[in-house]
Amino acid sequence: MVALASAQTPAITANYPLAARFSPKKLDKLVFSTSVDPHWLKKSNRFWYMYETTAGKNWFIVNPDKGEKRLLFDNEKLAALLTQRVKDPMDAQHLNIDSMRFVKDENWIQFEVLSSQEIEIKDSTAKKGTPPKKERKKFFFEYNINSGELVELSDFKKPKRRPNWASISPDGQTIVFARNFNLYWMDKANYEKALQNEEDSTIKEYQLTTDGVDNYAYGDSYNETNVDREKNKNKRKQAFVYWSPDAKRFVLVRTDNRLVKDLWVINSIAEPRPTLETYKYHMPGEKDAPIAHVLLFDLASKKQKELDIKQFKDQAIGIWNAPQLQSSRDDDYRPLVWLGTKDNLYFTRTSRDLKRIDVCLVDVNTESVKSLISEEMNTYVETRRLGVVNGGTEYIHWSERDGWAHLYLFDGNGKLKNQITSGGYHVEDIVGIDESKRVIYFAANGREKNEDPYYQHMYRVNFDGTGLRLLNPGEYEHDMNLNDSKQYFVDNFSRVNAVPKSVLYTTDGKKVMDLETADLSSLMSAGYKFPEVFKVKADDGVTDLYGVMYKPFDFDSSKKYPIIEYVYPGPQTEAVNKAWGRGMDRIDRLAQVGFIVVTVGNRGGHPSRSKWYHNYGYGNLRDYGLADKKAAVEQLADRYKYVDINRVGIQGHSGGGFMSTAAMLVYPDFFKVAVSNAGNHDNAIYNRWWSEKHHGVKEIIGDKGDTSFVYAIEKNPELAKNLKGHLMLTHGDIDNNVHPANTIRMVNALIKANKRFDMLILPGQRHGYGDMTEYFFWRMADYFKEYLLEGKEEPVDMVEMNREVELSGQKKRAAL
Repeated sequence: MVALASAQTPAITANYPLAARFSPKKLDKLVFSTSVDPHWLKKSNRFWYMYETTAGKNWFIVNPDKGEKRLLFDNEKLAALLTQRVKDPMDAQHLNIDSMRFVKDENWIQFEVLSSQEIEIKDSTAKKGTPPKKERKKFFFEYNINSGELVELSDFKKPKRRPNWASISPDGQTIVFARNFNLYWMDKANYEKALQNEEDSTIKEYQLTTDGVDNYAYGDSYNETNVDREKNKNKRKQAFVYWSPDAKRFVLVRTDNRLVKDLWVINSIAEPRPTLETYKYHMPGEKDAPIAHVLLFDLASKKQKELDIKQFKDQAIGIWNAPQLQSSRDDDYRPLVWLGTKDNLYFTRTSRDLKRIDVCLVDVNTESVKSLISEEMNTYVETRRLGVVNGGTEYIHWSERDGWAHLYLFDGNGKLKNQITSGGYHVEDIVGIDESKRVIYFAANGREKNEDPYYQHMYRVNFDGTGLRLLNPGEYEHDMNLNDSKQYFVDNFSRVNAVPKSVLYTTDGKKVMDLETADLSSLMSAGYKFPEVFKVKADDGVTDLYGVMYKPFDFDSSKKYPIIEYVYPGPQTEAVNKAWGRGMDRIDRLAQVGFIVVTVGNRGGHPSRSKWYHNYGYGNLRDYGLADKKAAVEQLADRYKYVDINRVGIQGHSGGGFMSTAAMLVYPDFFKVAVSNAGNHDNAIYNRWWSEKHHGVKEIIGDKGDTSFVYAIEKNPELAKNLKGHLMLTHGDIDNNVHPANTIRMVNALIKANKRFDMLILPGQRHGYGDMTEYFFWRMADYFKEYLLEGKEEPVDMVEMNREVELSGQKKRAAL
């Protein structure tokens, strides 16, 4: 073990008991609801929600028009009534109701209760002599929220949950799905049979297509491995279809992946023998790309027509769905309806280099395709769902064309009428459009002066750009939920150093009432303390960077602490929390071992600032954020005497795994220890979509008009010879996102450079570490402790994990 603690300050030893106190399982018992999730009703502006604290769960109904909030029922009285009916004891704090929704005139609620009573399952397909299967009986009830009347639904048959394969039309009469690579449909009556028994031989289904083949199919299960695909090859599968509002047509994208090359992982712990998983994976720069075809189907004629969408080589197609009503979330199903009317729909087509994008209109009657709005940049173009006004007489378009994300008003022919928002701030997205008032409600950040520019707020503005108004002030990260009438919204807000709260507002910005404040009392009693926010300069000395510092809860300012950066380089996000949350493993909890842990942004990171900031790393995907990470730690060490600049660690996952290793190789005398997880160390073998977008790919048109793409990128293995500190590489062995080859290639380069390093392979884990996450945490803690702290050697057993394992059965009796 290397002891690096300064002799002039008290030594820091690893505090594993403190870290163990805040494990995910323990947090589940300390923290409950942190936000209000409103279920808006259809016939009024009312909504209901459930909120849980250390006192238990309560259900509320809110009437914004009257400014009233009350309990949906008296927990104690309802518990007594249910105990009498179900025969399982309940009390006010342990009210076991589920699947609640409003029914009838919206003065009645319906819910179910799972009892301890077992009943036999009727199974007409079971063989004779087979012991009957049993399940716990469910009781169904309706309750009048005004009179308190409770009615048991003795003959009630709960609607079966919609299977993943079923795409249901808006009128509920037609169900489309895939089987054996082709499209099929069935009517509502046969679908009802399938809900009861998918193998019912009397189900009638009708084939729509006959030319589907493997890797050029009309539908798929998408998440299945080839092993599962073989087992389930004759079963119904999902088809992503977008329905017309009148349910007479649907459109889908059929992607030809036949020429895309295969990739493989081996599941070494599969039973009874290891399995080879094969899947299509398009790597950057490769010639053979997925080819998208857009097909329009007419239900009456049962015919299809391929739309002429060709514009760019290897283009990507994105079909927009219409925004779904908030009041429909408790419905049995929510159809996926295309954005548009029964006569038109909208989609985007994007060039492979992502520098050009067209917003297109399809006339479904003539099957013609028209480009409405075109965008072009020298880096890459991004967009959001088009705001369609009055069926397409006007459009509200999100664009970064002036270097900031803003809204623009176009007429029905795609001619710009006026810029709606402008200035040095970022519009995140449209939240709602009130066509009659010609008002847009949108989320944005960076507009409020002297405030962290990442904090999101809700605004309203008129179509002509006048009347811009902030609706939910307060220096917090805000998350808004707007109701369908565009009259009210629920605002959940917090900071990393503030308790989450929920408030109800009108869309004029008037506060109706406070709804909830999160109960963190048990967490605080366990010793939790909020982290601290800070601001530093980027390596250019000009750009402001925003970060969060997590200290041990037993922090002693007279000591000098190692500092660890938890990193994610972006460019799609930065690993810097803005709202309070309980995902603590890599930040708060790691700090409890005995470190200062920080997260901080970097140029080229988060997209919710200027386009310049977001695209800073374009063309330099390996090194772009490293100088800022180093500069941030240096400034913190200058600012705080308890930060030890000579003991700097770094760790991250995925892009953060890539970045943490790169930091060790680019600044080997600064970063001393890294734990690098699932890193895309060789971006030439990572997926094309992320790598070509954020690094760039060059489109070359030859003399004969042929188009090719050239991709080149710097990689971590090229710098293996620079390693000086301690590096632990980890990866899941069946990661089919960032392939394990990324880490193996890094390992190969380190071995050839005669470097010592450490490696941990997590069997049966994909890109996330799943049920091995807790094990990984303690291995990470061990590694940083060994090389950044003083402390005793840990035993072979993971004591902190074993302490939480409950012995049962014979083992438990033996222990007693």
